[in-house]
Amino acid sequence: MASKDEPAPEATNPAKVDPILRNALRFTVSAKEYKLLHQYLINRSPPAVQKRAPQPRRYESIVHSKNDYNAAAVRASLRVFLATQTGLKLWDVISTKLLSKGKPRQIKSKAPLWQSPNLRLSLSLSLILLFHRLLHRFFTRLRANLLGQNAQPFRRRNPRVSRILVSKLSPAVGASLAGFFLGVYPGNQLRITIAIYIMTRALEFLYNALEGDGWFTDRPWWFGSWMLAPPVMGQLLHAFVFDRDCCPKAFSDFNMKYTANYIQRRPEDYPTDLSWPGIYEVVDALGKISQLQWPLFVSPILFPAAKTLPASLSAIAPITDPAHPALKPLSCALLHPDDPSCLRTYITYYIRTFPSIAKLFTLLLTALSLPRYKTFMKNPLASTDKLVKSILRLSLFITGALGTSWGSICLFQQIFSRSFLPTQRWFLGGFLGGIWAFLERKNGRGNFLYGARASIDSLWKVGVKRGWWSGVRNGDVWLFVAGLMLVNVVFEVDAKAVSGGLLRKGLGSLRGEGFVDRAVTQERKLDKETGEKEHAYEDTK
Repeated sequence: MASKDEPAPEATNPAKVDPILRNALRFTVSAKEYKLLHQYLINRSPPAVQKRAPQPRRYESIVHSKNDYNAAAVRASLRVFLATQTGLKLWDVISTKLLSKGKPRQIKSKAPLWQSPNLRLSLSLSLILLFHRLLHRFFTRLRANLLGQNAQPFRRRNPRVSRILVSKLSPAVGASLAGFFLGVYPGNQLRITIAIYIMTRALEFLYNALEGDGWFTDRPWWFGSWMLAPPVMGQLLHAFVFDRDCCPKAFSDFNMKYTANYIQRRPEDYPTDLSWPGIYEVVDALGKISQLQWPLFVSPILFPAAKTLPASLSAIAPITDPAHPALKPLSCALLHPDDPSCLRTYITYYIRTFPSIAKLFTLLLTALSLPRYKTFMKNPLASTDKLVKSILRLSLFITGALGTSWGSICLFQQIFSRSFLPTQRWFLGGFLGGIWAFLERKNGRGNFLYGARASIDSLWKVGVKRGWWSGVRNGDVWLFVAGLMLVNVVFEVDAKAVSGGLLRKGLGSLRGEGFVDRAVTQERKLDKETGEKEHAYEDTK
């Protein structure tokens, strides 16, 4: 006889459940997830809650469906929406309550809910996931149907369309059209950054695939991603001097923080009632000096009655007026007014700057290595040696890049005429500084690609500002779709070319294949097939 606590037999019939409630449950929690939820949460809740909550078998009978793919896609999309919305809301609270202490609070005008950037970002990402899964499923089924015998008449009537749709890559390409939902988010810097990131990662994966196919077997030993650094450093330095509004703020701030040897700060004992140019005024003055084709320095100490500065450079007089009379170029009088030797200034820069940069990267790289503490415990000497070498290489690379970029301006005064590439030599100086990336050629690929993304963004803005090219309406969305398409194609052809197991699992989840590493599963499948063939061969002997 059944006990009173057991549900009645007819209660297990899913037909008795309201269809709206059944669909709501299907699109919220799957049967497996509810089983875990019931095991770890509901069973430990008060008895009243346990009685009202259905048992896992009862729940499974309610939400059971022959095809759970669409429901799973909706569930994943809703969770992405809720997770991103919660994360963005939490970041707003942290940034306004904690990080902005002591700063004047900006009063934001209240906008309608549907115009909220956070809401539209969450909605954009969730729709991309949802339609990427649905489109991938649709084109996969369409391809399977077109390959069947019943579709021969269609293939004869439409040979070109059929060749496209039955291609192995058609689901990957078709699913990428979901990237157009990035346009739901308003066009701003974040959307541009996302588009550039996806495209550069797609090109990186394409390079990995080509390298795996043997396209670069005869490349020289020095060839590598470090070669991105010289043009990137040159472009960013040129934009920093002439188009600072198009230069990444992080690069500008870092550049100014660690170039005190060249960009003169206000002395502590300088009278408060006298003016002193700010650090960015000094940089602007260097840009004007290069546009004036690097005029010579006329020392007020030797020629007190002469006009020593052009009217457009009068703001730097507090720095250049007491400069050493032996200095000849005006730029040198502005960069190192107390020392007539450019070489000594360059060497002094390394002595003063390298320790502070090494201290910064010691803290940063040590913090990043904490998750790998088990490796350190197994072999502390080797791990410490590897960490110290990484700190020294990266510190010397950054110090050398910044020092050479600024020091080369003095070098060019000695080897170039004043009219030779007056403004373009800023790019050349940055290019020379970027050659220091050779020290990090084995481990700095991520840093070089990060710099390349920042440079692409800066170069595009400079081009639009100067009229070299015009912006395309929603061009960042098209770039995102193209990048996503290339990533999907490379992932379909060669999953190993997508570097990073976590990223491969993310792409698998984006396609609805589950949070699995496709490269690992393919390798296991290949090993299994190889083992079966070897076993069959041994049986035939």
